[in-house]
Amino acid sequence: MLQKAAPMFPSRPAPFVSGPARPRLLLLDCLRLAAALGVVAYHYTAVFGDLFWGVPSREVFPRLSGITAYGAMGVQLFFIISGFVILMSAHGRSVGQFAASRISRLFPAYWTAVLLASFLLLAVTHGDMNHVNWTDALLNLTMLQQSVGVSSLDGVFWTLWVELLFYVTIAFFLWRGMTHQRLLAFVFLWPLLGMLAIQADSKLLEALLIPDFSPLFAVGIGLYLVHSQGHSLVRWLAVGVNTLLGCHQTADRFLPAMSQSTGHPLPPDTAWLVILTFVAVVSLVTTTPLRHAGWKWMSIAGALTYPLYLVHEMWGWWIIKSLHVALGPWPTVTVALAFSLILAWLIQRMVERRFAGRLKKAVLRSLSPEQPAAAAAQPGPAAVHPFPATADHPVGQLSSSPAPIAEPLGEGLGEPVR
Repeated sequence: MLQKAAPMFPSRPAPFVSGPARPRLLLLDCLRLAAALGVVAYHYTAVFGDLFWGVPSREVFPRLSGITAYGAMGVQLFFIISGFVILMSAHGRSVGQFAASRISRLFPAYWTAVLLASFLLLAVTHGDMNHVNWTDALLNLTMLQQSVGVSSLDGVFWTLWVELLFYVTIAFFLWRGMTHQRLLAFVFLWPLLGMLAIQADSKLLEALLIPDFSPLFAVGIGLYLVHSQGHSLVRWLAVGVNTLLGCHQTADRFLPAMSQSTGHPLPPDTAWLVILTFVAVVSLVTTTPLRHAGWKWMSIAGALTYPLYLVHEMWGWWIIKSLHVALGPWPTVTVALAFSLILAWLIQRMVERRFAGRLKKAVLRSLSPEQPAAAAAQPGPAAVHPFPATADHPVGQLSSSPAPIAEPLGEGLGEPVR
């Protein structure tokens, strides 16, 4: 007689209680910062430069730009890491707790970045750098501007829409009940359905299934299953299949835009090697003893990644445009990077630290209005974990009131990756 699979996550919201934080994967934090710096290098030294250098970037950095052109693929690394981290963040949480975690992680820094970009574009440059108006700025505050065809104030915001679609997918699984078997089926079927949507020329399904990037998220999910449940043929097969699909999608659908924006012919073989390297490195730092390695400063690097990603493009371009004639290329890039890092640090210290926790509590209260305040201090009953414990992963029993995750990594792009 078949038994119903036990859910991987609680089916009903449980009181949100404090508890020991899960350890950070410090090397993964470091990888996130490396991905962000790759995107920064792409925007400052490789992408079209007429707007801020006055001439194409490849004329300012004739040798370097051919290398930093691949920095745009830091986005792919973000999405791989995001697949891993978002599943880790969802593990043991209800839908409401997961939603509160994501909202509080993404929006404080994002709202700040939108306000700063609005000031720069509307009050300082008066539309010279990006033709937007105040209504565009208001709609950007929702993070949904791409869904209605409104321009993002900053070009990097497009990745947050992709992240949101992924979060909604994970939230749906939490609502329905997520098991190991369902997750494995999902990481095989989700990218495959996306590829079929491309072949069928279904724009709606393409928009929902994000086939250009779903294999990368699926790689991260597969690596999290290996990390949390141990090695198995099927789990590694899921990682391998999606790695190959991710290589193909990047070389076939992402690389041409990179070539066009940089003026460099970028061979597909190199894109394949870059993605394979990304997967290999993330695998090493999440599924081997290296997951315990690292230094404390790496957590600071991980905390700066998201705000740096959000603010570096437009503000950096404005600094380059303003200073490059007087300072020259290299000092100007140094100043632009330093300014972006300082701005990111200020956002992390003055906005995220102060308001993320408050926003999370407010969202939790809003999503569970019937729950008395006193109940939040009471742990719920124990629930048997659906996966067997192993020597490396002694999961045993988990409280149905999961301990909050210390946002193990932030995300990728977001948080794009916590």
